[in-house]
Amino acid sequence: MNVPETFFSTSEEIFLFGISCLFGVIIGVCYDVFRTARILFPHNTVLVVIEDVVFMAGYAVFLSSFATVCARGELRFYYIVGNAIGFIVYFFTLGSVVIGTMKKIYFFVIKILGIIFRPFRSVYVNLQEKADKFVGSSKNSVKRNKKSSFLLLNPTRLLYNRKENKKRKNVNSVAEKDKGKDKSKIKAKKPV
Repeated sequence: MNVPETFFSTSEEIFLFGISCLFGVIIGVCYDVFRTARILFPHNTVLVVIEDVVFMAGYAVFLSSFATVCARGELRFYYIVGNAIGFIVYFFTLGSVVIGTMKKIYFFVIKILGIIFRPFRSVYVNLQEKADKFVGSSKNSVKRNKKSSFLLLNPTRLLYNRKENKKRKNVNSVAEKDKGKDKSKIKAKKPV
């Protein structure tokens, strides 16, 4: 009867540790994708936290897959240590070079686009200044017009504001006075 091995030999564990170190480099490359996105599109702290949570969730899926495929489902602490060593080595060597290069490329492209769009920018700034001046002056004229009374119609010419006995009556006050009177005594008034 042939019994399968239930443990790894030392050479197999060293091999798994080496593979986990190499996968740590791949994890570093994946993290550089997030860092590059942060360079290209500035993030606030909430988005950075969300990206880090997504990265760590992806790492958890990777680690369980690694343990299932390469290590017969056994999760060992030295897999995580190997991933961390590979990640740190990549991060401080090749990763810093990659990110530095990405920053230089990004700022170079921004500079070139700034040169290309400089004439359009000056036109836009001039239009913006004129629009601000126009909006400011129009707001001032609206304020002045609201303060003046010539915009309103003469209130004595309106039907519901007719003057009788030098007292101003509107619809509400007429209705309140007529509550106690008999309806037959109320005469219809002709409009002017």
